[in-house]
Amino acid sequence: MILHNRVNSEVLKKQLSLENFKRITISFYKYVRIENPQQFRDILYIEWSEMNCFGRVYIAHEGINAQMSVPEYKIDEFILKLKRQELLNDIIIRYAIEDDGKSFFKLTVKLRPKIVADGLTEDDYDFTNVGRHLSAIEFHRLLDHPDALIVDMRNHYESEVGHFKNAICPDADTFREELEITKDILKDSKDKKILLYCTGGIRCEKASAYLRHQGFGDVNQLHGGILEYARQIKKEGLESKFLGKNFVFDNRLGERVTSEILSHCHQCGKACDTHVNCANNDCHLLFIQCEDCQVKYNACCSEECGHIYCLPEDERREYRHLLNEKYSSSKIYNNHRRRTHLNVKSV
Repeated sequence: MILHNRVNSEVLKKQLSLENFKRITISFYKYVRIENPQQFRDILYIEWSEMNCFGRVYIAHEGINAQMSVPEYKIDEFILKLKRQELLNDIIIRYAIEDDGKSFFKLTVKLRPKIVADGLTEDDYDFTNVGRHLSAIEFHRLLDHPDALIVDMRNHYESEVGHFKNAICPDADTFREELEITKDILKDSKDKKILLYCTGGIRCEKASAYLRHQGFGDVNQLHGGILEYARQIKKEGLESKFLGKNFVFDNRLGERVTSEILSHCHQCGKACDTHVNCANNDCHLLFIQCEDCQVKYNACCSEECGHIYCLPEDERREYRHLLNEKYSSSKIYNNHRRRTHLNVKSV
């Protein structure tokens, strides 16, 4: 059996559009020692492929991190089989806030050194000494605590479109940077009540252990993250203290929690919180773009990219060749663009 997708993306997207059943977007993670990640990965891939599941899953010796799209009529079977895995029998499933069933169009299960890239060594944290897990309601109440410092443990492009009121939102491009920046911001507040939050809880689990290891005493984390908070607050009929959108790492790029628009179009400055990727795939920059600028720039991040996007393929190949000669690799070029674009921040 072939244990990876070999079908063209456009074909897969077309197949998804023709499906006559509903899909459910879920996420789950667990820090657990996996002795043979490759074998574990292959077992899960076969099971999930047979159930026509899509998603993006990372597996490492330290655990599993998954965001998935499961056919609604298969969800009970999926959860049953998942919990039959000895390592995952106590796994907690989180459901999307908004879900159109179009979050993923293929199944990707990859091996990684870590399930969240953090740049830490095993001497930098201890998973037996993590922060206190707060339920959504407990976290909601503590947000008004006079000595509490609320810290967003996500990247800047996530917090830009949505965050808790009065939260500290470090200007970080990656979780690795976020940890160092957060430690520096809080260096004089080790006796304060720290409230950490992220999308689903996985980054806070590592961040709280790291901060505890750095000498912070009263570290707390939102159990289940923004996903669980939004669900519980709605269920209890409370006013959400998370404003705007929750950024997600799938085709949706965001799900609305409240009506507030906190950010703006990176090209014209109009109020907007719609993330897109530059249509020029040689750039593919993630940025915020309003509908007017989408038309003006051909769904690209700049006039330059809009021009390249409209070129015949042979001319685009030649352009890529010139870029590779100038910047040694397209990756270096993309990093250069991210850091020199007039309005768009690096991601």
